[in-house]
Amino acid sequence: MNIRNLMIWAIMILLLVALFNLLQPSQAGTGSEELSYTRFIQRVENDQINSVVIDGGTIISADGTVRAFIPENDSGMYEILRANEVDVTTRPADSGFSFFSVLLGWFPFLLLIGVWIYFMRQMQGGGRGGAMGFGKSKARLLTEKSGRVTFDDVAGIDEAKEELQEIVEFLKDPSKFQRLGGKIPKGALLIGPPGTGKTLTARAVAGEANVPFFTISGSDFVEMFVGVGASRVRDMFEQAKKNAPCIIFIDEIDAVGRSRGAGLGGGNDEREQTLNQLLVEMDGFEANEGIILIAATNRPDVLDPALLRPGRFDRQVVVPNPDIIGREKILKVHMRNVPIAEDVEPKVIARGTPGFSGADLANLVNEAALLAARRNKRIVSMAEFEDAKDKVMMGPERRSMVMSDKEKELTAWHEAGHAIVALNVPETDPVHKATIIPRGRALGMVMRLPEADKLSENYTQMTSHLAIAMGGRVAEELKFGKERITSGASSDIKQATQVARAMITQWGFSDKLGTIDYSDGDGQNVFLGQELTRSKSVSGETARIIEEEVRRLIDEANETARKILTEKRKDWETLAEGLLEYETLSGPEITELLKGNPPVRETSEPPSRDDTPSGAVPVTEDDEADDKGSEPSGGPAPQGA
Repeated sequence: MNIRNLMIWAIMILLLVALFNLLQPSQAGTGSEELSYTRFIQRVENDQINSVVIDGGTIISADGTVRAFIPENDSGMYEILRANEVDVTTRPADSGFSFFSVLLGWFPFLLLIGVWIYFMRQMQGGGRGGAMGFGKSKARLLTEKSGRVTFDDVAGIDEAKEELQEIVEFLKDPSKFQRLGGKIPKGALLIGPPGTGKTLTARAVAGEANVPFFTISGSDFVEMFVGVGASRVRDMFEQAKKNAPCIIFIDEIDAVGRSRGAGLGGGNDEREQTLNQLLVEMDGFEANEGIILIAATNRPDVLDPALLRPGRFDRQVVVPNPDIIGREKILKVHMRNVPIAEDVEPKVIARGTPGFSGADLANLVNEAALLAARRNKRIVSMAEFEDAKDKVMMGPERRSMVMSDKEKELTAWHEAGHAIVALNVPETDPVHKATIIPRGRALGMVMRLPEADKLSENYTQMTSHLAIAMGGRVAEELKFGKERITSGASSDIKQATQVARAMITQWGFSDKLGTIDYSDGDGQNVFLGQELTRSKSVSGETARIIEEEVRRLIDEANETARKILTEKRKDWETLAEGLLEYETLSGPEITELLKGNPPVRETSEPPSRDDTPSGAVPVTEDDEADDKGSEPSGGPAPQGA
């Protein structure tokens, strides 16, 4: 569009320059003195003029200094010029009517009219990027004739692909369904958390069917001007009809599809006008044959019910985070363009990345490739994937951070407390790694690896999480005394409290309160300080019982951690000393260390990275530095919280 505008302005400038040159008077008459015909002839006879130019009805001296108009029917001028041996040059006289002369006369006016028409068309939306082109759709058309995305490029969401395969078959052969009176759904709503591949899936549908693909965001419809959103919806469907069969993809449709009547202005709200127009286009009097609308959102609960009824978005496809099999397939897709070493096992990496979305896995592969390039390697090995996984999940190592011996010792005993409690509570994930190397804001960390993807957790597992979270603070108290406890467990306490409160208010793990949901409508707890008394769903007495039950769970977790660290003090001390010496220990190394077998390292220096078996952790216990970095603070992120 910019090149086009530059060309138009260049042409206009050239036309103006040409017009200026055409309107300039001829050089022959520029600055000449006008004489009477008689005086001009006298100068000829006096030999003051030796050469003339006859231009139509004008006679001009060759040097252009004087000129005169020739009288009509003057037959003696040429004899006088010939008698005085004057050199004569003639130019043809203009005819009475010349198309060029008329065009030259009208050219300035025609040029102004053309410029005016051009700008009026721009203002009225003649161009999509014009000054008044607000009502034009911002949807981008992707034909993707080369390098298009297909279902082979989408992995880990087999159920979603099966749901959308029917749409692909309809776009390829509509008569197959129309013979039996069947109608394809007009819209499909892709629902899932961010990064799961909703946009990629929609592009794959268009790629499989080999049809045009319009893409637009929900926020592109609404502007500050009234009626713009509705106009853009109409224009988008008009474009789609011209390119049918095709697919329209609206990303983040919740930006325009929220339930009506919830905002200011009632039904005149600009966003609601846009939604009304979208509803009409999807289910109006005109049948948009061959146009399929696919939308994506991670907040289906806020959408207007009219969007979700049959005849509009009547097919809802869930695109969840992939399971272990899906993660393995996704990793293989992203590894296609990366030179991989023979020791790389996608299945092992998939097992160690529970909860990762497709975008997270793509980022993991990219980080591994960057690490390999930084280390001047030609292929990406398993060590790079391990380091990339740790970097993505825990942040980069901060070995340049200066920690005093006192802080390092406190961090080691704190993390050893987390690890020993994790090794001795029932029904918990195995410890994968313990480190006192700062990563991100954390001064230390204990990682636990789930053996399989978890869809739910029982009461014993939750109370074990609470005990592990409190293990760090209890370790500080037992080792250094109550008066020397630091703020290192602030994050531990915060997240343990969140888990305990959810157990009481959401999951029904309280005999006193029973199986009643006391959380707010968004599934989040409102029982924080004064907010508790403002909630309309509970009385003051119920609020007091909730706080007592939360306190009970936390106190029991403290006692459990204290009992384990007291009984396993020797193991706790061994592990703390091992962390001080080696800085990072893997799960198998911790097990061998507690048996009295120190880990074997290639060098005596603390390892810059650990080449441990693959594993990931949705649960970490860390010492997190406060804003000033002078004291550690910590916290778990228990699974199920």
